[in-house]
Amino acid sequence: MRPTKENINYSNESVELAKLAKALSHPVRIAILDELRSHSCCYTGDLTEKFPLAQSTISQHLKELKNAGLIQGELNPPKIKYCINIENWKRAKKTFSQFFD
Repeated sequence: MRPTKENINYSNESVELAKLAKALSHPVRIAILDELRSHSCCYTGDLTEKFPLAQSTISQHLKELKNAGLIQGELNPPKIKYCINIENWKRAKKTFSQFFD
C-alpha cells in the first residue's frame, strides 16, 4: 500500500517545524515580528499605522503568529497588546537550528 498523508507518522519535531515555517511564510509576518522585537510590545493600532494594511489583515497575521506561539496577546479593553513570546521564541530558534544543523 502506498503511503498517504493520512497514514504517515510525522515526528513531533517535524510537526512543530512545519507550524513555525507556516507562520513565518509571509513577509508581513516577518515584518510584524521585527517590529515587536524592536519595540517589545505593540497594539494592533500601532501596527496598522506602521504597515499600509487594513486592520483586519493585520489581525489575521497576528492570529497566525499567535497560533504558532511566536507572540502572545494581552487584552487591555478595547485594545490587545502583542509581544514576542520569549519562551516559544527560544524554542523556535532551537528547532530551526537543529533542523539546519
